[in-house]
Amino acid sequence: MDHEVGFDVPAAIGMDVAEIFTPALVLDLDAFEENLRTMRAFCREMGMRLRAHGKMHRCPEMARQQIEIGGAVGLCCQKVSEAETFVRAGITDVLISNQVRDPARIDRLARMPKLGARVGVCVDDMDSVAELSAAATRHGTTLNVLVEIDCGAGRCGVAPGRDAAALAEAVAAADGLVFEGLQAYHGSAQHYAAYADRREAIAAATAMVRETLALLDEKGLACATIGGGGTGSYVFEAQSGVYNELQCGSYAVMDAHYQRLSDDGANTTRRFANALFILTSIMSGVRPGHAVCDAGHKSHAIDSGMPTVFGRPDLTYLKCSDEHGEIDDPDQTLGINDRVRLVPGHCDPTFNLHDWVVGVRGGKVEALWPISARGKGF
Repeated sequence: MDHEVGFDVPAAIGMDVAEIFTPALVLDLDAFEENLRTMRAFCREMGMRLRAHGKMHRCPEMARQQIEIGGAVGLCCQKVSEAETFVRAGITDVLISNQVRDPARIDRLARMPKLGARVGVCVDDMDSVAELSAAATRHGTTLNVLVEIDCGAGRCGVAPGRDAAALAEAVAAADGLVFEGLQAYHGSAQHYAAYADRREAIAAATAMVRETLALLDEKGLACATIGGGGTGSYVFEAQSGVYNELQCGSYAVMDAHYQRLSDDGANTTRRFANALFILTSIMSGVRPGHAVCDAGHKSHAIDSGMPTVFGRPDLTYLKCSDEHGEIDDPDQTLGINDRVRLVPGHCDPTFNLHDWVVGVRGGKVEALWPISARGKGF
């Protein structure tokens, strides 16, 4: 090994990929950048804005790439602490696509525009409007507010139609708040396996948005933003004639779960390449046809299924424990210290398990980016 590597980092700039300490989170920069350009071209073609979801990677440098290369207007975040991390790193337009209700967090949220950022947040009840208004007024700042409607996920969100319109009126009348529009993200629809099921779910969500927009129009309230759409459904929101801002995240790296979804030949999720991998080494092979690698639960998330072994259809990642992963290798092709790349089942929580993402290109380490917002769940 020609490069000195610190005890707390998996790689050094300029080293060969074969020298990276495993298990490591590795980003293929060519594939990542191509994914960003592909989504940018789609959004331009469809006349859509992209607000890339920062919760996917929690990495400020990846966020900058999504804006500079991928044309994103800003970021979505789910937590105040995530948003603070991105804003302090120079991202100037963030939306917390979630509710913020704890008084201390609301106070931090209301102070954030003083850092030079345009800051948005979602609401789904009247009390939240009053809480946000009081904090923004106290700090002399302005928060841009989206009324979140429950468009089918059954999680957060006010009922579409009259309830949503009344909430929008309250936002528009509140000091320190600007009514920005509607948040209509159908989270569970992203993961429906069948293309037709995802299309049907977003058609129903779009109908709810149209109903709400008609009532808002009667009240003289315009929506600058109608946001939603994730990697599993973005095509349907873009084709709706209603949504104008997509909130996709996983498209940038793609994980095994999204690649398992049916796209009915429409080249939706399949247009994006795998860019994110867990680089892992074989550490044991005492059982015939069975190899053990050093990437287990602490290296990647399996809530959306096991990882796949990239470029090796002959190998199957079977199961894992804390520090070990078991691979079916029927032809006994793997030896000790051989390396394989795993495509994680779910990219978002996989990023949250690592301090660094190692950017590689042409067989060399080109970048080492900190995942600065990892673990920030508050």
